[in-house]
Amino acid sequence: MSEYDPNYLDFEQPILELEAKIKKIHDDPEKTAKSDKALDKLQIERENLISKIFNNLTDWQISQVARHPLRPHTLDYIPNIFDNFTELHGDRMFGDDSAIITGLATIDNNRFILIGHQKGRDAKEKVKRNFGMSKPEGYRKALRVMRLAEKFNLPILTFIDTPGAYPGIDAESRNQSQAIAENLYVMSNLKVPIISVVIGEGGSGGALAIGIADRLCMLQNSIYSVISPEGCASILWKDAKKASKAAEALCITSNKLKDFNLIDLIIPEPLGGAHRDLIAMSSSLKINIINMLKDLSDLTTDQILYKRREKLESYGEYESQ
Repeated sequence: MSEYDPNYLDFEQPILELEAKIKKIHDDPEKTAKSDKALDKLQIERENLISKIFNNLTDWQISQVARHPLRPHTLDYIPNIFDNFTELHGDRMFGDDSAIITGLATIDNNRFILIGHQKGRDAKEKVKRNFGMSKPEGYRKALRVMRLAEKFNLPILTFIDTPGAYPGIDAESRNQSQAIAENLYVMSNLKVPIISVVIGEGGSGGALAIGIADRLCMLQNSIYSVISPEGCASILWKDAKKASKAAEALCITSNKLKDFNLIDLIIPEPLGGAHRDLIAMSSSLKINIINMLKDLSDLTTDQILYKRREKLESYGEYESQ
């Protein structure tokens, strides 16, 4: 039995065991024809196992995949999707925030503003990026480049991947809620197309602050919620261990949110999740971004604003008094 690997989720451990066997045979300098047949058999078995596991994920398991330690973040997608990217720093009020990446990007001949959360990969980078939890200066940086987009008539693309806005005292002292609220208001009225893609975890106001969009999409194994399953379970049942129950109740997966017409598109992931094939995932994401930009470019400014407001007003159920 192979050793536990933290880069594999608990339900992925059987896959790890098969991959360890495959590696052992593959690295054997004395391989024979019989070994090659055994290798082929194990590789087929591995693909079947991945298919069986990932085609039957629970909502809680999807939540875990959305936070997978190897899941691609904004900086992983940038060199694989965009032809050019020039990062822009700072909010011109307090400072820079590494939890949010902003800049000018191009795909083919399409130019736009890119904004994305960045969680970090190792311990040092996670601390630098504050685990993808932005402070007010991050949202104000995003707002600054959104206004640049409107000034130069550039569409906006956002990648959402955050557990939520940073709730620390320093963030609150610099008006965290005001920064989020201002982004919601301004994004609702921007006169350029906006595309938002949840690439991992879409947590509450921290996600919404860059998520008001004409096209809101989710990668297949991403989640979008007002609260984490653990947080919900702690409030409702005083027990974070009931997170799996909360995940089901919250309806946070892409399929359920699409059923409720809260998102526009689900972008399929490679078998086993985006982390198993970054190139394929990037290629699919790129194609979908180009197609959405093309659709939105056919609309006038008035049509974009009307449809955006219509979309926002359609959320929820209301009864007139």
